[in-house]
Amino acid sequence: MAIVDLVLPKLGESIMEATILKWSKKQGDNVQQDETILEIATDKVDSEVPSTTAGVITEILFKENDVVPIGTVIARIETNGSGENTTSGASAAAEAPIAASPVQPGADTQEPIPFVPQSSAVTQREDNAPGNNGFFSPLVLNIAQSEGISMTELSNLTGSGNEGRVTKKDILQYVAEKKSGKVAVQAKQPYKAPDTSVAAAAQSAIAPAAAETPEKPQPSYATPTGNVEIIEMDRMRKMIAKHMVSSKQISPHVTSFAEADVTNMVMWRERVRKDFEKQEGTKITFTPMFVSCLTRVIKRFPIINCSVDGERIIIKKDINIGMATALPSGNLIVPVIKNADYLNLVGLSKQVNSLANSARNNKLKPDDTNGGTFTLTNVGTFGSLMGTPIINQPQVAILAVGAIKKRPVVIETAEGDAIGIRHMMYLSMSYDHRVVDGSIGASFLTEVAKEFERWDINSKW
Repeated sequence: MAIVDLVLPKLGESIMEATILKWSKKQGDNVQQDETILEIATDKVDSEVPSTTAGVITEILFKENDVVPIGTVIARIETNGSGENTTSGASAAAEAPIAASPVQPGADTQEPIPFVPQSSAVTQREDNAPGNNGFFSPLVLNIAQSEGISMTELSNLTGSGNEGRVTKKDILQYVAEKKSGKVAVQAKQPYKAPDTSVAAAAQSAIAPAAAETPEKPQPSYATPTGNVEIIEMDRMRKMIAKHMVSSKQISPHVTSFAEADVTNMVMWRERVRKDFEKQEGTKITFTPMFVSCLTRVIKRFPIINCSVDGERIIIKKDINIGMATALPSGNLIVPVIKNADYLNLVGLSKQVNSLANSARNNKLKPDDTNGGTFTLTNVGTFGSLMGTPIINQPQVAILAVGAIKKRPVVIETAEGDAIGIRHMMYLSMSYDHRVVDGSIGASFLTEVAKEFERWDINSKW
């Protein structure tokens, strides 16, 4: 018999942790290779984690709602093979941090240090109340923030989780009791996560002197009154909101605009779409046509296809185009077309349609939303002429295409200027001014517009 460690797989370059939503199997269950063992959630997508081997689950190391670092051993599976304990996961060992083995009772070892991500997703409390272990998951903190639960209240809660940890069930029960009047209501104050920065440490050193100055009252939001409806954000909407606010804080956004005459594109698509679908078995939309043009221009402007790491610029050699897709819930998700520059129009069409269908049916895999280097969003789908999109971190640019409208336009011909009815579209691109200057951003956008206009109306596909 051999014991295989199931490791939480690497889910993307910017994802450092995931929340366990549900275990599909329990300890002692038999599993087949590639059979789903648990469901997880990240700030990008919900996903299923399959078993990497066939066998019997001998140990489950984390509970539902636990936040787990990437690369951590989450379960152990006993197989029929022989050999030493091995580690298995969707990512290679070189790509993920090595998880520490569980400490055996009575072993002469140092006390383990809890994992604390840089994003302060897990926060230590300030007092030593005996009710819980003082660490709170992002899920618990989000619920506390939305319900106006202070850190003092959190610290005094009795946790039912591992080592006294406050779980989702504990915080929801407390909220319900508070609303029913079983718990005394404290004065509401804005939720504020503890600051663990160097500046905060320095400030604490002069706290005695500052204590003599009375604190300025903090603003509070009154409970909505009148004819209103209060809708609680779902988990994905909260993550989208956090991602968008973070992007605006990280990148100084600049937006440039351009106009393109896409008459050739419109006429070509209208002419070939029936034959295209009949011959290739998939529909031809404008998105793969836009992506095809984009990849050609990105090769001429490689700085657009990069990310920023501190004071380093990371130029991406792969061109992976993300396409913003609306979900039935109204939320947006960005599946990624990998190596888009290597695909012809047929390949792009099949990728676009496949990813869009998977997104609408909630069947996207973690790899489907990872690795994007540039994002395209079609705001024209909803009737907008143009938009000012927010950069999808860690990328440095995002292109929005607006609705295609017929307008009278001045056309330059060899015989002179004329006015004709043309299919026109506005383009807008937001870019990170730390690395993309206005001249580069505007030049890139202009070249994209020209590439759209140069579409060969006589080509097959």
